[in-house]
Amino acid sequence: MKKKLGDYTVVLVKPDGVERGIIGELVTRFEKVGLKIAAAKLIWVDKTHVGKHYKDDKNYHKSVGLRTLENYKKYGIDSKENLGTKDPVKVGEMVRKWNMEFLSSGPVFAFLLTGMGAVEIVRKMIGPTYPADAPPGTLRGDYSLESAYNANVSKRTIRNLVHASGTKEEAVFERKLWFKEEEIYSY
Repeated sequence: MKKKLGDYTVVLVKPDGVERGIIGELVTRFEKVGLKIAAAKLIWVDKTHVGKHYKDDKNYHKSVGLRTLENYKKYGIDSKENLGTKDPVKVGEMVRKWNMEFLSSGPVFAFLLTGMGAVEIVRKMIGPTYPADAPPGTLRGDYSLESAYNANVSKRTIRNLVHASGTKEEAVFERKLWFKEEEIYSY
C-alpha cells in the first residue's frame, strides 16, 4: 500500500511551455514550496484523450462561453461579427475545440504533485487564467505576456503555459485520466 503524502493535483505544462524549454523552471517553483512530484511524463496526447479532459458538457460550454463573451465585450470586439454567434453555449463549444487543438498540438509535460493543500497552493502559484492579468510572482505573471485580447482576435485558445486542477474533485478525475496507479510513487 502506498502511503498518502497529502492532497494531489495534476499540472500540465502545455505545448507553449514545453516549446519554450521552461519545464524545469516551472517544476522547480513547485518543489521549492515543498510540493513533491508523485508522477511525471512527457507525452503527446491525441484529441480523444484531450476531449476527456475538456468535457463535452453544456454547462461547461455555457460557463466558458460567458467568460469569453465578457472578454469580447471588455475589449470592444463584436462576437457576432468575429465568431458568428453571441450564444454562450456555441462560443463555449468553439473554445473547447480550440483548447483541444492546442493541447494536442505538441508535447505536454504532465505531472502529479502532492502535499497538504496542493490544489489551492498550485492555483495560487500559477495565477489567473489570463497571463496579462497575472501578478508578478505567479508562473503566468512571470513567464507569459499573453492576453485574452490576443487570443480572442486570433480565434484561438489562450496560451497560458500550464493547466492545474481547479478543485479536489477535478484533481481526482484528472489523476485517473492522466496517470495509471503504477506510475504514481510515494517517497
